[in-house]
Amino acid sequence: MKSEKTSGKKGSRFLHEIKEWGKAILYAVVFGTIIRLFVFETMLVPTGSMIPTINPPARLFVEKITYSYREPDYGDIVVFWTPYVDIESQKYLRGFDKFMDFFSPAEFKGHVKYVKRLVGKPGDILELRRAPDYTAARPVYQLYVNGEVPPKLENRRYVKEGIFNDTRFYFGLAHPDDASVRFSLYYRLFQAYKGLIEYTEYYDSVLAPLGMETYIKTDPETGSVLVTVPEGFRFMMGDNSTESFDSRYFGFVPERAIVGSPMLTIWPLEDFGPLKK
Repeated sequence: MKSEKTSGKKGSRFLHEIKEWGKAILYAVVFGTIIRLFVFETMLVPTGSMIPTINPPARLFVEKITYSYREPDYGDIVVFWTPYVDIESQKYLRGFDKFMDFFSPAEFKGHVKYVKRLVGKPGDILELRRAPDYTAARPVYQLYVNGEVPPKLENRRYVKEGIFNDTRFYFGLAHPDDASVRFSLYYRLFQAYKGLIEYTEYYDSVLAPLGMETYIKTDPETGSVLVTVPEGFRFMMGDNSTESFDSRYFGFVPERAIVGSPMLTIWPLEDFGPLKK
């Protein structure tokens, strides 16, 4: 009889332990989800678009509080959801990233995150002009915002590509088989991106209705393309301009797509520490 009582107590304690562990795991998942949704999250940076600021492959710790009470300023590094599906970048995601996608906003589920530097706010007029260190062998440009170079962008140099080189670039990227873009300088690029990103829906449903001819114009005096940022959107560009797929190519980033500010590099270990911005 004693052995039966003893075994019964052991079984009861075992069930109690299982229940307690179950509660602990449940609390951890709930608490972790709350933190993931409102406070922190991580992202993988597989490309060199932000070299030398961020060296790939890097995993960043992103805080989501700052931009909930103030908007990012010129030169701030910003993490945001791609407003379209980036099929190619999805290949770089790890199991953890795919799992966390379950907690993503419904609008951006299945999308990936980019990290770039904010260079344009609503109402800003953007223009790329030859930089003082411009040479024929090294054509580099500075970004002018409303006719001036923001202090945080004084040392940044960019390549004049995408929308700054072709006022119909966004349309061509969205409709690569349209007859009107067949003779574009970027026709081959449009064709190459057909299977890499799902961009057409974003352009047709979000950008086109804005009236791109209102926001993208050619200055009749200088021949430069002037890009005006629409209300509710931002313009983002990467530090490593020759290797960055940014707003020059895919267009304006909706304000609601902004996730937060990267604050820490957690991988690789040799780069562990606060992000130097």
